Amino acid sequence: MFAKAEAAFVVAGDWKVEVRTMTVNGLIEVEPVTEVSVVDEMHAGIPVFAPDSAGWAKGLRLLQVRAQETTTPGIFAPGSVVVKSAKLGDQPSKTFQRGTDFEIDEVWGTIGRLEGGAIEAKQPLLISYRYHPLRLDAVVADATGKLKVLKGTPLAAAPLAPEPGEGETLLGRIWLPGKVEKLTQANLFPLLEKAYPEPVGLSANTEKNLPKTLAKLRSGELVKILAWGDSVTASNYLPNREQDAWQHQFVKRLKEKYPKANIELVTEAWGGKNTAAYLAEPPGAEHNYAEKVLALKPDLVVSEFVNDARLLRKHVNERYGRLLADFQGIGAEWIILTPHYTYTEWMGFSSEREVDEDPREYVTALREFGEVNRVVIADGAARYGRLWRQGMPYSALMLNSLNHPDARGMKIFADALMAVFP
Repeated sequence: MFAKAEAAFVVAGDWKVEVRTMTVNGLIEVEPVTEVSVVDEMHAGIPVFAPDSAGWAKGLRLLQVRAQETTTPGIFAPGSVVVKSAKLGDQPSKTFQRGTDFEIDEVWGTIGRLEGGAIEAKQPLLISYRYHPLRLDAVVADATGKLKVLKGTPLAAAPLAPEPGEGETLLGRIWLPGKVEKLTQANLFPLLEKAYPEPVGLSANTEKNLPKTLAKLRSGELVKILAWGDSVTASNYLPNREQDAWQHQFVKRLKEKYPKANIELVTEAWGGKNTAAYLAEPPGAEHNYAEKVLALKPDLVVSEFVNDARLLRKHVNERYGRLLADFQGIGAEWIILTPHYTYTEWMGFSSEREVDEDPREYVTALREFGEVNRVVIADGAARYGRLWRQGMPYSALMLNSLNHPDARGMKIFADALMAVFP
């Protein structure tokens, strides 16, 4: 085993990589992603194509490119779709024409019929197409220094890289996000650091800014924690929400850190919405802010709103200033979770490497707001920004390939929260 796992990867050919460590310098060869052919995928009918909708909502989501409630962009093979009527009795099968009978978004793999075309509303169809799945390989070295590529399982979303075997050391990963003509540095994720470099001094601010919460955790007095957010906090998409959602991981670890802790966890979350939506809800509504947030009178509010990520600094100061006044009015303390990274195009990234600095004004404004107003910031965004240094492309953690973290991604939030507790 190496004393240090840090490595450097350099493209040395279309599918070859030179791997350098303190003790090893060698070549590895990566197997390209194999194109998958789907033949006669059966559908009972397709909706009318909706060109003005989001890409994953323009029509039927083809099964093999689905990523939970969306599809994974960029893995569908353009020009590959064939749509036929299902053969019923003696009736011959008919092949339909794109642009006349149906339309497809080839980035998102969503298909719909066209008004006036030959496809009827509930007509059984056979749809054939091709796609390139995602794959995450692991690069390891054994105890003798021999290099090996462990091929990952191809999936439409959130692929897992194989774990090193006994006596093997992980050196990094190779990210193949769909069709890759040849390797570039954007595909290479050498292990530059083994873990997030924990900042020093965070707990001192917590002692000053969360005194009541800390006192209750230490004494065993009941502390009510409200997890407030959007679909990431609701976490209904997780297979094991009660175990894997960030707030459940967080509370479990709080109890381990503070053995006397007596915690009541309450979750109030609204998928697809943001803080403005809560504030706009009328009395009696399912997610009315006064009734479903303030009326709970939590000791501690932990908020997560990736759906606020388009807010500019002035809006953060106005809206979050109002929230702070409201929380202070009910005697609640507050931790703000900065959001995870999302789909690269939304972030403005061309690659998932060298993305330490979060480009969203919202995140910068939250950090400033916390410092000025003595609100604790649990910086999940900073941790996502360094995942590439730990050999991990962050989008491999998204179950919908866009903005829904899996259990590993949820752990990053829990890590950020625990880092602020002394």
